[in-house]
Amino acid sequence: MSDAERRSVPYVVEYVDGPLAGETERRVLIGGHYDNRLGAVAAVEGLESLFWYNAGETREIQGELHVRYTFDAPHSDSSESDRDDD
Repeated sequence: MSDAERRSVPYVVEYVDGPLAGETERRVLIGGHYDNRLGAVAAVEGLESLFWYNAGETREIQGELHVRYTFDAPHSDSSESDRDDD
């Protein structure tokens, strides 16, 4: 493995929609590739849920890779709690 392959190369995750819309985070390329699918755990109104996002378009900003991720609602937990009206 060369030094270039061992070097951590970061990229920026941009959450386009869903519960994490507008949020960003930094991740590291694995084998020179970004994640095609991300699972993110977040609390919405006190309810912790697993949300899935799929990679979309990419762009480079000031030499850094940015990947836009869109919400995969059918495969994600609900962000609304089931409340009893009793």
